[in-house]
Amino acid sequence: MGEIRNQKAAVVEEVRDRITSTEALVLTEYRGLDVPALAELREVLRAAGGEYKVYKNTLVRLAVHELDLDLEELLVGPTALAFVAEKPDGTKGDAAAVAKALKDFAKDNDSLVVKGGLLDGELLSPAQIESLAKLPPREVLLAQIAGALAAPLQKFAGLLNALPQNMAYALKALLDERAAEAPAEEVEEAPAEEAEEAPAEEAEEAEEAPAEEAEEVPAEEIEEIEIDEATAEESEES
Repeated sequence: MGEIRNQKAAVVEEVRDRITSTEALVLTEYRGLDVPALAELREVLRAAGGEYKVYKNTLVRLAVHELDLDLEELLVGPTALAFVAEKPDGTKGDAAAVAKALKDFAKDNDSLVVKGGLLDGELLSPAQIESLAKLPPREVLLAQIAGALAAPLQKFAGLLNALPQNMAYALKALLDERAAEAPAEEVEEAPAEEAEEAPAEEAEEAEEAPAEEAEEVPAEEIEEIEIDEATAEESEES
């Protein structure tokens, strides 16, 4: 009698330790599954990083009662526990992969019914476990998160690397623009200066020319008058 009690106590302790150490726990009803089907389910779960265990409901109730978990109402009928454990290669399993393995197996085996579970100590409904099964595996999810975190950093680093180059392009474009504008300004200013200077010189020449002509013409007329006077005087003397 004492030995049986010790065995039961050891099972309760095992269940309690497994629940507290696992990432997720899924309670299933396996009524109608024969031995070969249960063996196949165990292999499927093992490949996904899970472990499928059958305990007496009374012992599991004792374990969840000690952990103050509200799972007793699920411990009715043939109930098996699917824990997240390790994969055959020694890597850690994940809740999404175990939930997906159960979901895929239930498609071809209606006798397997998901009743509920735990994820990091939080109760899960069958609908939540089905949603969990739709998530990508841990490795894929971590890669996606890492990619999402790295993308802004890579873009920021790219902008920093491109900044000096872009500034060089901008400065060169500005210098080219200034160089292109300079001849245009000189071309526009030159005619203006010539236009302003040329009329002034022509105006001076126009003003000086009549003055010279006005001074020279009377001088010639005076000489002719003097010659005429001289001739007249000679005629009178003769």
